[in-house]
Amino acid sequence: MKALMIQGCGSDVGKSLLVAGLCRLFTNRGVSVRPFKPQNMSNNAAVTADGGEIGRSTALQAIACRTPPTVDMNPVLLKPQSDIGAQLIVRGQRVGVMQASAHGKSKSDLLAIAVDCFRRLQSEAGLVIVEGAGSPAETNLRTHDIANMGFAHAANLPVILVGDIDRGHVIASIVGAHTVLDAADRARIRGFIVNKFRGDISLFNAGVATIESYTGWRGLGVVPWIRAARELPEEDGMHLDQQLQSPHAPTNAGRKLIAVLHLPHIANFDDFDPLIAEPEVDLRFVAADAPLPLHADLIIIPGSKTTIADLEFLRAQHRDEELRVYARRGGRILGICAGYQMLGRAVRDPDRIEGDRDHSRGLGLLDVETIMTAQKILRPVEGRHASSGASFRGYEMHLGETTGPATARPLLQFADGNADGATSADGRISGCYVHGLFTDSGFRAALLASLGARSTGEDYLRRVDQALDEVAAVLERSLDTDAILSMAGAAT
Repeated sequence: MKALMIQGCGSDVGKSLLVAGLCRLFTNRGVSVRPFKPQNMSNNAAVTADGGEIGRSTALQAIACRTPPTVDMNPVLLKPQSDIGAQLIVRGQRVGVMQASAHGKSKSDLLAIAVDCFRRLQSEAGLVIVEGAGSPAETNLRTHDIANMGFAHAANLPVILVGDIDRGHVIASIVGAHTVLDAADRARIRGFIVNKFRGDISLFNAGVATIESYTGWRGLGVVPWIRAARELPEEDGMHLDQQLQSPHAPTNAGRKLIAVLHLPHIANFDDFDPLIAEPEVDLRFVAADAPLPLHADLIIIPGSKTTIADLEFLRAQHRDEELRVYARRGGRILGICAGYQMLGRAVRDPDRIEGDRDHSRGLGLLDVETIMTAQKILRPVEGRHASSGASFRGYEMHLGETTGPATARPLLQFADGNADGATSADGRISGCYVHGLFTDSGFRAALLASLGARSTGEDYLRRVDQALDEVAAVLERSLDTDAILSMAGAAT
């Protein structure tokens, strides 16, 4: 069966977008395509229909293939929860914590699992497009690598290397990779792509020729900066710092200010992409060292991979005091997942599942308490907003159970008859476990109406789908796609 692997000269060179675009391009040609990423490190994750979680970029690539995401598509997922450790997710389920030092140890068992999952995808599709992670030129990690060349050899895959011209030195990065890779790894690479070019692409013809002369690899095309990429969800937090704005900058007339706290371990921040797209919303991620905008129409405490650690961070930054002042002034606060847990009286972690603390005092804005549990809840859900009746579809992805008097006023009613979340007696403070709420146009419109704003009513998922078609169209014009497909035929 056909398969190929897209690797990059570094992180954030555009591998995920190129794989998504190629998935949609070949799917539009009538090919049955599946995405695959053997190992990923991600701040954002998605719940699969088979009850697991995978990286957000791989789930988007499945959408590009017009197929439901499954755990086989991303069998090893690392979710950073400290500077030296990450949650280890294998086949969609949390199995513990991997320390940074483990990157220098054998991962043969994880590689075997990855290959097994890949082979299953091969058996059901005509083409599998595999995405690497980081760079194969990080030779200090090569011995136990399962994300790049280690997997390419195990699955016998041809490789295409991607360089990012927007960050500069693209010739040096591709030629440098050729220089430091050993002969066997170099032989895996059949061609290269130059990504994120701005301006007249013909001006780089000599650059492509230079790379070809030094490496012997075939140039497969130069991809321009793709504006449609802005409509697609980001997987990690690398771009969040660029989105941080002054919380006190003027808000355009007719727009409502929604402030999202930028937590150190923020997770699933793609929840807010549909709100960013609303013309009557000014959504801002507020940096830790910036004062809280007490004039905001809504403050959101988002998800986090480490509730207690981020709760303690908020307290150290005196955010707890600011939030209480904001609440006393009649401000509205919404907590999502970990943010919901933080709003309560306390968060307890008796088994220290998340870290080295077994409890923390909450913000005390909702009359609830949370106890962390080893079993992670992963499931798609749907239902209605308890107060407005607006429908929603989303997913749960969390550790812990939250109870208390405020849950008698749930924020959400599930279609199965259960409820989720809690609301304060005055209705201004609320929280829930469900991610993806704002994707549904009905729920989003109800939220904005409660703030005095109007929603466009646009189908956000349709917008994402159209953006994928636009990305595919750019790649069709920019790349030698027939050569790429031919290269994929060399896989076994």
